Amino acid sequence: AANNNSSKIKYSVVRYGNVMNSNGSVIPFFLKQKDSGILTVTATDMTRFNITLNEGVNMVLFALEKAWGGELFVPKIPSYNILDLANAVDSNCEIKVIGIRPGEKVHEEMISSSDSYNTYDIGSYFVILPTISNWKISDFITKFKANKVPLEFNYNSKENNKFLTIKELKDLIYNHS
Repeated sequence: AANNNSSKIKYSVVRYGNVMNSNGSVIPFFLKQKDSGILTVTATDMTRFNITLNEGVNMVLFALEKAWGGELFVPKIPSYNILDLANAVDSNCEIKVIGIRPGEKVHEEMISSSDSYNTYDIGSYFVILPTISNWKISDFITKFKANKVPLEFNYNSKENNKFLTIKELKDLIYNHS
């Protein structure tokens, strides 16, 4: 609705996973807990997407430069399992399962199957195109060499094709903490 013909401003959205070491990240929480010898997790099969602050900033800059108005950009980023992250923080800590909190999801979903009808792969990112726009979808597809994702495609942290290893997580924690 914000992308109407009467406005010279283009509105687009970026959607990404947990920003490493941000306020919402579990990493600073685990780093504080490790001195106690116990790391608390809500579910052992929990997965999350991971993005560094630099990757998030680069994505926003990409969207600012490339946006036509109305699209939603989603990065292709790795996932991690919460137990792997806990082991990366300190493999000697006891893991205590405390249960899912109200409203908490076990896995993140950045593109739902209902979004697949308007989702395209443009290389390092997926883009969900608007159903109504002030520009031709076919022009966008040509410009970005966009490939349509399969119908019913979804992009979630559990079924992601790239998972960070414990060593990769250790390196990220060391380089971004």
